[in-house]
Amino acid sequence: MAYPRGWPFCFVPASLLRLDRRLVRVILVAAIFMTALMLLQPARPHLPVGQPHLPADRPPPAHRRLEIRFKPSSFDWRTVKQRYPVPSLRALPTDHPNQLHAVQHDFTDYVHDATTQHRQQAVRSAFAKSWRGYKEHAWLRDELTPVTGHGKTTFGGWAATLVDALDTLWIMGLSDEFHDAAAAAVQLDWAKTKDTAANLFETTIRHLAGLISAYDLSGEPALLDKATELGDMLYMAFDTPNRMPGFWFNFQDAKKGRQIAGHNDPSASPCSLSLEFTRLSLLTGDPKYYDAVARITDFLERTQNQSKLPGMWPKLIDFRDQTVNTEIGFSMGAWADSLYEYLPKMSALLGGHLPNYEKMYRTAMDTAQQHLLFRPMVPEDDKEGQVALFPGDAFVHTDKINYVPESQHLSCFAGGMFGLGGKLFDIAAHVALGERLARGCAWAYNAFPTGLMPEVFSVVPCPSIDGACPWDEERWKKEAGNNMPRGFKSARDTRYILRPEAIESVFLLYRMTGKPDLREKAWRMFQAVMNATETRLANSAIADVTVTGKPVQTDSMESFWLAETLKYFYLIFSPPDLISLDEFVFNTEAHPFRRAK
Repeated sequence: MAYPRGWPFCFVPASLLRLDRRLVRVILVAAIFMTALMLLQPARPHLPVGQPHLPADRPPPAHRRLEIRFKPSSFDWRTVKQRYPVPSLRALPTDHPNQLHAVQHDFTDYVHDATTQHRQQAVRSAFAKSWRGYKEHAWLRDELTPVTGHGKTTFGGWAATLVDALDTLWIMGLSDEFHDAAAAAVQLDWAKTKDTAANLFETTIRHLAGLISAYDLSGEPALLDKATELGDMLYMAFDTPNRMPGFWFNFQDAKKGRQIAGHNDPSASPCSLSLEFTRLSLLTGDPKYYDAVARITDFLERTQNQSKLPGMWPKLIDFRDQTVNTEIGFSMGAWADSLYEYLPKMSALLGGHLPNYEKMYRTAMDTAQQHLLFRPMVPEDDKEGQVALFPGDAFVHTDKINYVPESQHLSCFAGGMFGLGGKLFDIAAHVALGERLARGCAWAYNAFPTGLMPEVFSVVPCPSIDGACPWDEERWKKEAGNNMPRGFKSARDTRYILRPEAIESVFLLYRMTGKPDLREKAWRMFQAVMNATETRLANSAIADVTVTGKPVQTDSMESFWLAETLKYFYLIFSPPDLISLDEFVFNTEAHPFRRAK
């Protein structure tokens, strides 16, 4: 039956008239009351896109796409007057660049087969699970505790995992998740923190680089706005009497002009800011960021041959007095690592401009090859171990140099660095060294019961990196501790904390050489990582890689798990044109920046 317009408020069908009249009156009164209530209720306003009616610490609903709209922080660092301004700013280089060689292998005949697709999707699924755990239990916090399911603050409370993972979300094609994360990232308030200071190095490589890379990939202008705002804040760290920044960026000291450089700071800290600040200048056209880091490069170039191990810089440097000749320790591990990593990467970023980066790289790596690289003594039937190399430490005394065959998971980046320098500057021997370093780290993973490498370990060394090195069972038994695999001497730190450096170098050397067995090693590594670290929510660092059975999980998941480790695992099983090494260069936190053409 068709009812007239306005039913049920102006028309009563005949069937209702047969009911008790009192019941009819009740129905009519109820209908009139409900109609009046609906008419009197104010209309619900439409919420503006990008302004959901949700608590700030809750993720947006999956079905709603938020506008990626820049929101200024509550304090503008551009309003702070510099106490030690520079007389003039150095412009970005415009001279004729040196010719750089191709980095990637020729993958003309590449086939993305079913096995590789399966492995790529397995990595993507692992990332999606960890991201979901972060989103549901630690949204806008720095890190997720992957066992207990809480959020914690480790880097200023500025959503370190979210910002660090932006480009991985984009690379893996998780577009809705990227959109939600980017919309939240561009509304971060750098003045809103309970901390009194920020770690300059970590904030630069994670937050600043994460925003720059996400902009480089997506082109979302609000991401560059937020990166520039953070760059303006961090730029104030250079406002010291000699324009050398300290390890900590203290907010009140910066506002009051009281900052000074350190007497005994890790060399990697102020010397690993060049990629991020230079890329920011390239994108914004403002030379001040590049000028700041170029002054540190001047210092490095001036002092390279003044240290106790000429050609390299010590792990600790007196940046206040700008001297390098008092410290005796040299390494490519913690405290120094990315200083060396950024030398060839700056050359790549600037498209061959400024040949001083190539010169410093060549000099430093010649010294490192002579004094820091070592080879483990292994049985003759251990073919993987036979080619392995590791970076160690050297301590220079007045009458001798002590060589320490102890390596770190952090040092595994060196394979990719040697490979990149070798490819860019046409040094075939460096590519070969890089491959041996990458293979050495993959071998170390496989040597332990969990399939994972310890954080810090030492081996029984060969007398040289080439030549004969017969296996000496008695020597190994005498020097090695209990439960050490053959070739290894000890594990001073048995943890695995989800670090990326080993897969980083395996990925890079695969892209540089095209050798398919490196992919097989990567898959073996990925399976071992998942078996040991997977939790109900995500993945956790473990306490001891030397145990048999399930290791103890320490309820920690640093942001580099999503920013670096899983990104490199994903990329090695992806088609090689995804983030080509001839178009991008990675910062030390695995954030790809577009190379200048």
